[in-house]
Amino acid sequence: MALNTALSTALQKGTTAYGFWLTLPGAGVAKTILRSTAQHANRFSWVLVDAEHGLISDKDYYELTNAVASEGASPIVRVPWGEEWLIKRALDAGAHGILTPMCHSPEDAAKVVSYCKYPPQGTRGYGPMFALHSFPEVSGAEYDAGADKNTAVFVQIESKGGLASVEEIAAVEGLDGVLIGPFDLAKQIGVQRGGEEHEAAIQRILKAAKGAGKTAAIFCSDGNDAQKRIQQGFDMVSITTDVGVLGSGMLRELGVASGQIEGGKSRDGY
Repeated sequence: MALNTALSTALQKGTTAYGFWLTLPGAGVAKTILRSTAQHANRFSWVLVDAEHGLISDKDYYELTNAVASEGASPIVRVPWGEEWLIKRALDAGAHGILTPMCHSPEDAAKVVSYCKYPPQGTRGYGPMFALHSFPEVSGAEYDAGADKNTAVFVQIESKGGLASVEEIAAVEGLDGVLIGPFDLAKQIGVQRGGEEHEAAIQRILKAAKGAGKTAAIFCSDGNDAQKRIQQGFDMVSITTDVGVLGSGMLRELGVASGQIEGGKSRDGY
């Protein structure tokens, strides 16, 4: 059996790959979201497991990657930094892909790629004892043969250096794509988020990814933002975060209960 993932399948179809940010270390949260949207025509194909800014550490990787994969989506782990041991821990726990923050140069990107690949292509240490659990029905031999090719490698472009060298970064062999961190990008290059200069930077990164034949991904704050980026040609969009949905959902229902806003269709059960 080939080492296909939900993310790679979605991207191969040429359709938008929808995802969301998981910041809470709860398998139940991930499974609830994925199961509630499983019958949607545009179901989630990936989940970003956020170990950089979320409340997630490497002790949570195994449970979370298994939870996400069991619901038919690809767990992409954003490690705190692009260091070899951090990446190895995420891959051996079952990550279908890696995302590293703050890529400033093509040299940074090349190192990340190397850390994600076994020799001779890279330097990843061998020990995928638990990685297989996030790849149902895949044997050890199949994982060994397909891991280098089918484990997604992404870096974030969100700094002055990253923007200045984005064309060279996108061209790095073995890199599957770049993801834009729009909040840090605005802060790092000293422009107003949502302004013309910010949008120009985003469009430069998008063009660089497309020009190199790589996947263009972006963090989006909500569905409206995601729809805009899809129309611009982004291949992967995250539509929101788990904490964003929890906060806005509770606020809305409180508004309905207190008579401040009109309620929608009533729901039955928990």
